[in-house]
Amino acid sequence: MDIMDQVKKGTTTVGLICDGGVVLASEKRATMGSFIASKTAKKIYQVDDHLGVTTAGVVGDAQALIRMMSVEVKLYKVRRGEPMTVKGMATLLSNVLNGQRYYPYIVQLLLGGIDRNGAHIFSIDPFGGNTEEKELAATGSGSPIAYGVLEDRYSPGISIEDGTALAIQALHSAIRRDSASGGAMEVVIITEDTYETLSEEKVTEIRSSLK
Repeated sequence: MDIMDQVKKGTTTVGLICDGGVVLASEKRATMGSFIASKTAKKIYQVDDHLGVTTAGVVGDAQALIRMMSVEVKLYKVRRGEPMTVKGMATLLSNVLNGQRYYPYIVQLLLGGIDRNGAHIFSIDPFGGNTEEKELAATGSGSPIAYGVLEDRYSPGISIEDGTALAIQALHSAIRRDSASGGAMEVVIITEDTYETLSEEKVTEIRSSLK
């Protein structure tokens, strides 16, 4: 059996472009086949002041890429005297993943943030496919359920507050129907001024209002 067929992965992550920022969100369940390996897995990482990435797939591969990204953005700042753009990081990641196509990193990433050109979200597949999402995106085994909620309720120019509630609603729906998604949620709001991870209490407050 091909090693790719043996990899058991599942998660749900979402990203939305809002008025003045980007919202990234994920649930925290990590699975090994039908076994729940962790209920507090981290799936959103900050790689620069206004740049975050959600991860789905093999944890070791994702963490290796995050370490590489963090180093590259720091080196870019030193050499150029300015932050790397979101598109620049997406292109770098695409090149790295495409160059490893015979021994691929088994990941799907959402790269979101704000730079001098505005707010952006890029979806990147294991072989370096790079798509700029103009409004929203979801990854992982629960993404079909999340997309149903997002596409029904998203509208261009949605506020950060409403976008945050929508991201939580999409995850909430995915958790109820996708066995590989569950546990707590992590929600990150990125604006020109801040990179904020919502407190568990705030996420629980919003989530409880959806029941």
